[in-house]
Amino acid sequence: MILADMGADVWKIEPVGISEQERGPGPVVNGANVYHFSVNRGKRALQLDLKSERGRELALRLAEHADVVTENFAPWTMRGLGLDYEAVSARNPRIIYASTSGFGQTGPDAQRGAVDVIIQGMSGLMSITGYPDGPPARAGYSIADLAGGTFTAIGVLGALIERGRSGRGQYIDVSMLDVQVALLEGAFSRYFATGNEPTRIGSRHPLLTPFQAFPTSDGYVVVANVKDWALFCALLGRDELVTDERFATNEDRTRNHAQLEPILNDAFSRKPSAHWLEALAPACLIAPLRTIAEVARDPHVNERGMFIDLPAREGASLKVSAPPLKYSRTPLRLDRGTPPPGADTQSLLRDVLGMDDATIDELARDGVIGVGGEVEGGGSLRVGPFG
Repeated sequence: MILADMGADVWKIEPVGISEQERGPGPVVNGANVYHFSVNRGKRALQLDLKSERGRELALRLAEHADVVTENFAPWTMRGLGLDYEAVSARNPRIIYASTSGFGQTGPDAQRGAVDVIIQGMSGLMSITGYPDGPPARAGYSIADLAGGTFTAIGVLGALIERGRSGRGQYIDVSMLDVQVALLEGAFSRYFATGNEPTRIGSRHPLLTPFQAFPTSDGYVVVANVKDWALFCALLGRDELVTDERFATNEDRTRNHAQLEPILNDAFSRKPSAHWLEALAPACLIAPLRTIAEVARDPHVNERGMFIDLPAREGASLKVSAPPLKYSRTPLRLDRGTPPPGADTQSLLRDVLGMDDATIDELARDGVIGVGGEVEGGGSLRVGPFG
C-alpha cells in the first residue's frame, strides 16, 4: 500500500476464484470488503494458480518485468512453489525480493505461525500495555502487521537506492517479531542498562511524571512535558503539592506516582476538559483524549487531507485514511480504490506479456488464471516519487 500510494504500479496476485467475502474479515460495504479495500487501494488485481506449472511460469514471466517482488507466505513456501528469490533472480538479476513473515526466514521459531496478536504477545509489547491491576492488553490497532509492512517498504526503498549504484538486486528478510523488538527500543535499553523489567503502567510514562491521561468531569485530557511544577499545581488548584517532599522533583514524582496519581485524578475530575485545556496550557502540553469519530471530524486532520473518498463498486465510494507523506514537487494523488477480484488479470497478461485474447481465454477455462469485471473509476494516476 505504501509503495502504491507513492506511485508504484503494484500487481497483487490472489488465488483463482477468490470472492470479495474471502478477501478478509470485512465487513462488505458497497460491494467491497472494507478490510481488504483499506490497504489494497491503487493496486491491480491479478488471479493466478501458483500451484500449477503454467501459473508458476506466468508469475516468473511477470517478475521479469518487475522491479520488486514482495510476499508474506510462511518461510520456504515460495521455494516449494518454485518462486523463491533464487528462481526469480535467475530470470531477473535486478529484482528486489522482500519476504515478510512472523519470525523471519531463519532461527528456531521460523516455522511458527503468526498473526498480529501473536507477535504482540511474543515481542513483550502486551506485557507493558494495560494497567497494573488488569490483564495484558493488545494495542488498539494491528501494529505488528502494519509495522512489518512499513519496514518492508523502507527496506525496498533502501534496496532500490543501492541498486541504482550497483545495478544488482538483493533479498530482504523482514520478521514481524524483529520489527516489534526494534520498536520497543526504549523498554529494552532500560532493561539492559538497569536490569529492571518494564511492566504495565497504564497511560503514564515510565520516566516522566505527570505524563498521562487524566479523567475530567466530561471526558479525559492528556498531559505531558510539565515545564513548571509550581505553576502546574497552582493552576490545578493544588498548591499544597509544591511543598510536598514526595513530589519535589520529577524523579520523586515518578517514584511516588502511586500516591500522586489519585490526587491529580481527583483534581482533574472536578471540572470539564475545556476548562483544563485552557487553564493548564501555560504550564504543560495538554490535549483532549478523542475518539475515532471525533478525529474523523477534526478540522486540522481534514485540512491536512488525511481522509479521502475512493471509488468502490456500483458507483459508490468508501472513505479511507490517506497517505501522510506531503511531497512538495511530486504530491501523492490517489484516484483508484481496490479492484474486484481478478479485474486486471486480462489487461496485465495482454499489456505486459503480450498475450492474445484466445490464449487468455484458454488459461481462464483451464483455471490457471481468474478474471473479473472491469475496474470502476479508471486507471490509477502514476503520481508521486515513483510516478
